[in-house]
Amino acid sequence: FLPQMGDKLKIESGKGEDKMEPIGPWATGKVDWSPQGGVTGIRPVVDQYSISRYSASEWRKHNEEVLCSSADDLHRVNMAEYNSRRGLKFTAENADKVQFSNTKRLAERTNEVFKWKEEIKRAIEAMTEEIGLLEMQRKRLSQAKNVLSLVRSISSECLACRALRQGHDLTRDNPEEELIKEAALIKEVDELFNRTLIRVQEQLVRDKAMKLRLESDWSDKKETFECEITNVNLKNDTPTILFKPAATRFNENQSSPEGWENATKELLKLSDAVMAQSCELRALLNGPILQDCIRDLKAQAEKVDVALAKGISDTEDCVKAMFAELEVIARRNAECEKLKYDLANGIRGLDKAMKVAQTRLDNLQLRPRIENCRDKSQYGLVDEVKNLSEQSTALKGQLAEAEEALLNLIRSRTIIEKELQNKLKTLYIDKNRCQIMRTEYPSATAMSGFYI
Repeated sequence: FLPQMGDKLKIESGKGEDKMEPIGPWATGKVDWSPQGGVTGIRPVVDQYSISRYSASEWRKHNEEVLCSSADDLHRVNMAEYNSRRGLKFTAENADKVQFSNTKRLAERTNEVFKWKEEIKRAIEAMTEEIGLLEMQRKRLSQAKNVLSLVRSISSECLACRALRQGHDLTRDNPEEELIKEAALIKEVDELFNRTLIRVQEQLVRDKAMKLRLESDWSDKKETFECEITNVNLKNDTPTILFKPAATRFNENQSSPEGWENATKELLKLSDAVMAQSCELRALLNGPILQDCIRDLKAQAEKVDVALAKGISDTEDCVKAMFAELEVIARRNAECEKLKYDLANGIRGLDKAMKVAQTRLDNLQLRPRIENCRDKSQYGLVDEVKNLSEQSTALKGQLAEAEEALLNLIRSRTIIEKELQNKLKTLYIDKNRCQIMRTEYPSATAMSGFYI
């Protein structure tokens, strides 16, 4: 079935065309065949049932060609299989290597996202705590401001009550000066509290806005982290993997890793700055604003109490002295009344003696003629009348002096009683109104804004 040596020699000898005999009773005519039949297109005659085109040598040649062609095809198939399997192995190994490398990169990126997500989370927790502390300080400041209104009411009420003093007691004494200083200090502290409360409210707005930005960034990073975790956990046998059209495109608004990290750092830096401002404001509120102001108010309140106590003590001493003086005046008034009565009785006694002497002299004038002489008795009676007249005039002068002294005593008594009335009213205002009112002065704890 393969070419023979004779087939090759016959062709090379060139003896001419081989004769092809009729192949059956139905084949007619003479058929010539030559090896060039395939080139010239000359073919044998086709009978009723079959075709005879090739010679035996050509058939053997054809068998050789078919076998050789099959061997080449098998070789090509073997080479293709070898190359394909080696390519599959290389491709699989390379794909696994690239996938592992990208998985590693995704894991690194996931760790980086997780790190910054936790940093943002810590910043949010710190900001939340800071907002809570600042809100407590705001409430404390509001409470301190309410307590300060009570202090202002006490101080203004004391000033209003002391304005009801009368006479010379309506003086700008030391308690009045200290109360005015206290009112001025309360006004300054109230204005400071109002300004600080506005600052605290503005800082709370900034803190909450920063917290909102941090939460938004944390939410984005959380979503990114979940996406990265999903990518890291994707395998070739994961049932959710699909072909995604245009997955390799780059979005125009994508950021670079450096820009992403810098943006996160800038956000954390800004958060730290806002946190520092808030902490500084809290320290200022807890220190110079509340503690120092409360200390100044308590010190001034102590000065007011001391001055008020000293004023009450001085007023009580003055009242005691005036009562003692009033007692003396009342006693001397009674004595002066008695003296006036005695002087009047004395003058009346002298008047009777004067009447006796003058009656005697008048009777002596009734003596007749020569009997009416200027004897010693008449001279004695004249001297008696003269002496009695001088004594009566002197007693009347003393009576007038006594009456004037009595009037002066009555006037002094009236003045002292009026002054006593004023000072007793002042004492009532300072002791029973102001001092008792100032016992309601709030404590330092209440003034600091803490509930008691």
